[in-house]
Amino acid sequence: MPTPTETASGPAVPTSGSVLFARYAFGPNRLGYCGPDAVEELFGQGTVGGDDRALRELARSFEGAWPYLELIAQANGRADPLDQRVVEAYWLGNALLKAVRPAYFGASLASRFRPRLRPEGWHWLADKPAAGAVPVHAFHVLDVFPRIGLLRSGAVDRALEVMDSCRIRWGRVLERDGDWLVVNVVPLALAGGRLELGPARPERVQAWRDGVAFVEDVLPGDIIAIHWSWACDRLSMEQLAGLVTWTTREIAVANLTI
Repeated sequence: MPTPTETASGPAVPTSGSVLFARYAFGPNRLGYCGPDAVEELFGQGTVGGDDRALRELARSFEGAWPYLELIAQANGRADPLDQRVVEAYWLGNALLKAVRPAYFGASLASRFRPRLRPEGWHWLADKPAAGAVPVHAFHVLDVFPRIGLLRSGAVDRALEVMDSCRIRWGRVLERDGDWLVVNVVPLALAGGRLELGPARPERVQAWRDGVAFVEDVLPGDIIAIHWSWACDRLSMEQLAGLVTWTTREIAVANLTI
């Protein structure tokens, strides 16, 4: 597994928070899992860009992600939920998450999810902010999705596989294979009834469509972020460290009630 002290070529920095949002939202949207029917718009904004206002309207339609973005922005005194650092905090994790107080996060969860859960289910979720959970995507995948998504969809028998695909994963690029990348990916594993990060393994991840990608200049040795088997972005060492740290933290929180 790559460590935060290793170096790689510099990251491809998104031009705006809305572009960053598009890159991470595209993977599940192309499969029909999240947000409106907006595959072409998201791909275009994530590659070429050009219509920030239209993308902002699309982002508000992602009912899972948008409230978290608003929460992070408000807690940090930022007016724009699509501020680049806010978007990064939600998908990858960064220092902005530390400003979201447990009581504030708990109130947000209550307004969103308490009406959708039975009392015993809500109690299980309500205690998470006090246990250290923060509004990062890994929290939604590991603690909210199993109750709100997996149980209702009937996919419980594939829970680990689905959660691993849904979370933002990281891996080192080994080689390009046509429109795909072969990447040494760190997977989610289950050992002794508890979640953990397993040893890295090679996987094929799609990156190009019609000759265009979010990671156009990616090279072997680069670290990329992956969402639903799509290469979202190249990561800096700082971003990698944040993603590893916040993912590990949310795994520990999830294991409290697994």
